[in-house]
Amino acid sequence: MRNLSRLLSLSGPQMLFLARCLLVVAAARLGLTLFSFNRVRSLVTRLDAREAASVADLRHIAWGVAAAARLVPHASCLTQALAGQYLLARKGKASNIRIGIEQNTGAELKAHAWLMSGNHIVLGGSLAGFAHLVDHGQ
Repeated sequence: MRNLSRLLSLSGPQMLFLARCLLVVAAARLGLTLFSFNRVRSLVTRLDAREAASVADLRHIAWGVAAAARLVPHASCLTQALAGQYLLARKGKASNIRIGIEQNTGAELKAHAWLMSGNHIVLGGSLAGFAHLVDHGQ
């Protein structure tokens, strides 16, 4: 009930943005289910995104993707990072997806993905405790 009242308190433009985020997160999730990461990522990197994003842009994208991901089953960190990168790229804003593995997990391998823009972590939380493997940029 609380979530419904939150949703109804959003302005028209916020609702539209959240709906767009929901579509993009769901498309990224479906794309990762049906195709390889590289194939899905190639659709995002076709967009010309070279400008630096403002902190306000990054916060807006982070809010929309995180809220939408709660509604999409199995929307992993990679799904969210791809969706956020696409939404930023549509605005011409540069970002990259960082992949890392958790350190000191013994025999179990735990990977994680972050959306980065410049020195800012947009989605994915803290980098602490993870070893950096690769960045996939624009």
